[in-house]
Amino acid sequence: MYVRSDLSDHQFPDGCAMTIGTYDGLHLGHLSVINELQAKARTRGLPTALVTFDAHPRGVLRPGHTPRLLSDLAQKLELIEAAGLDAAYVLPFDQSVADETAEAFIRRVVVDGLQARVVVVGTDFRFGRDRRGDVEMLGRSAADHGFELTGVELLADGHHPDRKVSSSAIRAAIGAGRVDRAAEMLGRPHEVRGEVVTGDQRGRTIGFPTANVNVPNVIALPGDAVYAGWYVRPSGERFKAAINLGRRPTFYEHADVSLLEAHLLDFSGELYGEIGRVQFITRLRTEVTFDGIDGLKAQLARDVADTRTVLERY
Repeated sequence: MYVRSDLSDHQFPDGCAMTIGTYDGLHLGHLSVINELQAKARTRGLPTALVTFDAHPRGVLRPGHTPRLLSDLAQKLELIEAAGLDAAYVLPFDQSVADETAEAFIRRVVVDGLQARVVVVGTDFRFGRDRRGDVEMLGRSAADHGFELTGVELLADGHHPDRKVSSSAIRAAIGAGRVDRAAEMLGRPHEVRGEVVTGDQRGRTIGFPTANVNVPNVIALPGDAVYAGWYVRPSGERFKAAINLGRRPTFYEHADVSLLEAHLLDFSGELYGEIGRVQFITRLRTEVTFDGIDGLKAQLARDVADTRTVLERY
């Protein structure tokens, strides 16, 4: 896939079919837009391009209110490539872009930038200063500048037909620990990544060593609980994992930061320094405080057994 940050640096002399958006998480709703884009492109023999941004626009529009991300930029680009798009353009989003009028944005990105012949976006797409640009405005510009516009209706949530699949709905599910519901909307398990760092070695001492994964605080983490999931090594090798997200109240009464600890089943060796990928499948239980080590060890053994049972289906 062709990845660039400069719109003028493209390989489409005859134009392209394109879409624009934040595309955080590249969930099933996003994929419905991409599928329509690819169908339009095939019938016209055009390459496909996706334009996105290096920062979440809400963080610039409302400083201090940036939502936790479902995917970092590297993950997002991997997902875009896996969707089969020919090119991705990662544009800066700063205050100057936020102040740009909708008309100027269309001219800079769509018309002069990628010389688009087809544009496909979700019907909720908003852009330009004060978010005044919408599908209706794009339609008027399409007539003026000679490109074809398609607005794709938002994908309905299969469990709640009156609701739509969205990044916000997925974040809410993740925050509530409903990682299974998040996976249904994402089309895959929610995955976080981070370096495996040295912990206090307490898990090793009690017979349940863990990989302490240092996930950047801009990424959406599930609510504090114990989960069954997968740990994926940089090589692609994966292991069943009992995952604890929380403050370890049995040992630290006043801990103020949630830690992600993954106990890999059927694994021995060192993981320090590698970038681990943790995929959440289902929540097993809430985090609780135990009176002593014996009670904790007994529960951890049950967590491991429950993890094996759950992951037999995956």
